[in-house]
Amino acid sequence: MTSWTVAPEPFDSPVAAALWRAYYTEVSDRWYLLHEGTPTPPEELAKGIASTTGSELAPPHGQLLVSRYGGEPAGCAGVRLVDARTAELKRVFVGRAWRGRGGGSVLLDAIEEAARGLGADHMILDTRDDLVEARTLYGRRGYRETAAHNNELYADHWFRKDLRQRAETGTPAGKP
Repeated sequence: MTSWTVAPEPFDSPVAAALWRAYYTEVSDRWYLLHEGTPTPPEELAKGIASTTGSELAPPHGQLLVSRYGGEPAGCAGVRLVDARTAELKRVFVGRAWRGRGGGSVLLDAIEEAARGLGADHMILDTRDDLVEARTLYGRRGYRETAAHNNELYADHWFRKDLRQRAETGTPAGKP
């Protein structure tokens, strides 16, 4: 039976770069198709992909995880510390070919554990209106919508989750 594995990945590795490109292309194209009726212009896509290195997802203040399905890179999720007790979830992505196989939940479990390892007590995130699947996943996984915690241009929804509680059991983290 094919299964998921998740492991840390350097933010600047070829695998991370390929997943970042796939993630950014998908979310950018979704926005452009919805608002402009066309995919992202190539020059805008290149500019957006180059706009961030992902270095905020490097230890000791962050982490990038890559999921693999049957050994193939299939998704990623990142976390960065905002302050000593607050982590921010970034770049959650599962490639189209691997969706519907539980990869989003596997990634969230792993990235929440990584955030706890960085010392975070809670996780925050922002997302857009059109990323309905992401908002549904976050709600199922115990994230609650909150007031805005940033003024990101494309953020329409903000979420928070207490990491001291395990979503699977409802028990405090670190307790059986």
